[in-house]
Amino acid sequence: MGCGRSEDVVESRRHDNCICEVVRAIRRIQDIRDEQDCDDCRTDCFLTPLGSLVSPSRQRANTRVFMLMNDEGDPFKAFFNHRRRGRNQGPANDATSERDCESCFSVFFRVQNIFDNCCATLQVLEPRDSRGRRVDLFKHGKLDFDAFCEVERFEATGSCVTVDLKCFCAVQCIKDVFIDCDEV
Repeated sequence: MGCGRSEDVVESRRHDNCICEVVRAIRRIQDIRDEQDCDDCRTDCFLTPLGSLVSPSRQRANTRVFMLMNDEGDPFKAFFNHRRRGRNQGPANDATSERDCESCFSVFFRVQNIFDNCCATLQVLEPRDSRGRRVDLFKHGKLDFDAFCEVERFEATGSCVTVDLKCFCAVQCIKDVFIDCDEV
């Protein structure tokens, strides 16, 4: 079995899950705001307060953006609906704001809720470049790792996925940002 899991784990240990605990911590960090010193690892998921992953200066943040990976190291992806009602995607003459992305999948998430035995509801976040344009992470159906370098910002999509956190082997925190969840 992958991720160092063992079938002969005692029942009381079945609830201990590294990824589950990290996502629980991200949720707690999103819910609190207190001042503490920064850690040496700039993308440590346990850094508090929320905003610690923002550089060079701390800004208002309500979301710790993260990625989940399977036991083969591949990022988990989820579909999002890129058409939002009542949104101003940019100037009316900006053709790129109306252009559909090649694939509406993302590997970036915000934890909305965590419940039961390591289940979580995650909001899929749309990656954006420094000018606010959509970044298509998938080219010809495959994840384009070069596109990751273009991602500077994130936008709420209103699309959520419920996952069993025990199915993942790694979590990587990316950045603390402010997500305007009311604009979805």
